[in-house]
Amino acid sequence: MRDHGGNIDWAMARFGAGDWVDLSTGINRRPYPMPALTTADLRGLPTRAAQEALLATARRAWRVAPGFAGVALAGAQAAIQLLPWTMPGRGRARILTPTYNEHAACLRNAGWAVDTVSDPAGLAGADLAIVVNPNNPDGRCHRPEALLAMAGHVGALVVDESFADPQPDLSLLPHPPAGNVLVLRSFGKFYGLAGLRLGFAFGAGERIAALSAMAGPWPVSGPAIAAGQAALSDAGWAEAMARQLRQDAERADALARGAGWAVLGGTPLFRLYDTPDAAAAQERLARHHVWSRIFPYSDRWLRLGLPGPEAEWDRLQQALA
Repeated sequence: MRDHGGNIDWAMARFGAGDWVDLSTGINRRPYPMPALTTADLRGLPTRAAQEALLATARRAWRVAPGFAGVALAGAQAAIQLLPWTMPGRGRARILTPTYNEHAACLRNAGWAVDTVSDPAGLAGADLAIVVNPNNPDGRCHRPEALLAMAGHVGALVVDESFADPQPDLSLLPHPPAGNVLVLRSFGKFYGLAGLRLGFAFGAGERIAALSAMAGPWPVSGPAIAAGQAALSDAGWAEAMARQLRQDAERADALARGAGWAVLGGTPLFRLYDTPDAAAAQERLARHHVWSRIFPYSDRWLRLGLPGPEAEWDRLQQALA
């Protein structure tokens, strides 16, 4: 099933329209303040120079090693959709699960045979291996050294770092790259501006060239370039936000424990809880117009993003009381 968080329209249809706190995604609800857009940002086609400047800013922000080529795209999702068509052949892919379900869906749509494994050792021998680090929804983490060692046992390794911004020590990007490794990064999640649709892929030159060719001459919008340039240049904001999110994660866990839920894991952008009945817990929250994420493969797991403004924390606390 290609079910997702962010389906707030479904929640409204069932529980009523109004003022909702959408915690069904891992998108930061303390967003980066959007810079003022110019007429050129909105009216002109993005220039090659502007796209290259954005990519250079991302490289500095994430300390990308010189051996990585890169491309900016319309979200990490765009890379996930294009990648299966750019990889040579249509072999056997293995995905470390449970995880974000678009990886498997996009690979199958492109004609790949897809297996899921629960142990990293099970990825060995795959033509293409997928690891989300840190993982969605349980926050499972893998050290860069382990991932680089794993790359030697697969044809190609894709590491999705969409939630890695608050945990930069997990990233492969500062390390000298292996030629068969591709790293995906999201902009919208940590910076809280997912509607702009901006993400990046880094890897060997020929793979990035193939992705770039499929994405076309204007893969990101002018507003996304402007916001990305401003936000990725602001190291002070990123450091302060990572600290804030870690504090928020602890606060959310305390509220969940008070409701009788157990903490299973998560990241500084979302938390995963074990509940007696996930569907009932989701409905309980929805009665207070707090939307959450449950999963078709577990009747106990519930994932919550983190509230932003204090009024949202009050709403969550009331719903859990």
